[in-house]
This record gives sequence, structure tokens and C-alpha cells, in this order.
Amino acid sequence: MKTLSALIAAAALFGGFQMFHGGGGESAAKEATPSSTYRLTANGDEGACRVKRGAEISGDLSLVLVAANCRRLLPGIERAKFWREQDDGTVAFSANGVDPIVTFSVADGDGYESYAPALPLLSLAATND
Repeated sequence: MKTLSALIAAAALFGGFQMFHGGGGESAAKEATPSSTYRLTANGDEGACRVKRGAEISGDLSLVLVAANCRRLLPGIERAKFWREQDDGTVAFSANGVDPIVTFSVADGDGYESYAPALPLLSLAATND
């Protein structure tokens, strides 16, 4: 009986330690993952600029840095500060973390295509930068 009590106490202690220290290796791996860099293109390469996905704020919300010259592609997009990824894979850029400036769906291959607003059509493709 004492052994069972000791095992339960040890499991509770270990669980508490994991809870207060970020839940283990998975969160540490996410923190160590470098930011992703993307190339934002309008209407099949009429113009392009750089977008960088930054640190994760919460499970579905990250910081985003949109280059100032992206304004040529979609006026107002340069105000985006947040990247929100939904469960269905869609991604929205916003200035406040809630109201989208532009929303992307997963594209064929490695990237995203905008669907709101409908025009201009924007594509967001990962780069190796």
C-alpha cells in the first residue's frame, strides 16, 4: 500500500513539474523552430514582396512581419501584425489578431492562395531565406 501511495505521489509531482515548465519537449521544439519566410505574389507574379511569420503567441496566433512594399500588392496589408491559422488550414492576416485584412486557403503544393478579398489574387509561398 505504501508503494502505491509513493507511485501516485511521484506521478503527481512529475505531472505538476511538466505543467509548470511548458509541458515538455514539444513546446521547447516549437520555440526553437525558426520563423518561416514567404514570398507574397500578386496575380501570377505581377509583383512580389516578403512576409515573415514570427513567434507563436498562442496555439493558432503568431506574429507576422509584412514588408512595407507589400502595400503595392494589396493596400493595407502592410498593417498586418498577426498570422492566425484555423483548424481547416486557412490563414488570415490581421492588424488586431481578429479582423482579417486578407485570408488564404491552402494551395496546391507548398503555399497559400487568397480568397478574401477576391481581388487581387495573392499567393503566399515558403522560401528558403
